[in-house]
Order: sequence, then C-alpha cells, then structure tokens
Amino acid sequence: MNFSLQIIEIILSVVITVLVLLQGKGGGLGGIFGSDSGGAFRTKRGAEKIIFQSTIGLSALFFLNVFFIIATAPR
Repeated sequence: MNFSLQIIEIILSVVITVLVLLQGKGGGLGGIFGSDSGGAFRTKRGAEKIIFQSTIGLSALFFLNVFFIIATAPR
C-alpha cells in the first residue's frame, strides 16, 4: 500500500508543478498567447479559474497523501 501512495505522490507533484507553471506570474492564460492585461487587477475567469482551483485542490490532496504515507510507514 505504501508503494502505491508513493506513486500517487509522484503523480500529484508532477501535475501540481505543471499547473503552477501554467498560471504564470500575474499574466494569466492570456499572457501565454500574447495578450497583455496592463497590470490591472482582474478576477480569474474560465480556464484560469479552473487551473487555480485545481492547484489548490491537488495541493490539499498532496498533503493528505503525505500524512497517509507517514501513517503507513514501517516503524
């Protein structure tokens, strides 16, 4: 069981890394495709919001998985 939790941990870490890199610093998804937001504050919408919320949810799963790995580790 501990091996499968470790595999899940690796997969979660790779997915979280990709999602964080997709977010970009303040540019949003529009910055990837060449548009400029002008530095003004704006709300997250569409795919940007989904990526943001997914990052939060997967981060929570990542830390829960760490606790399960610690709890099932041989002593």
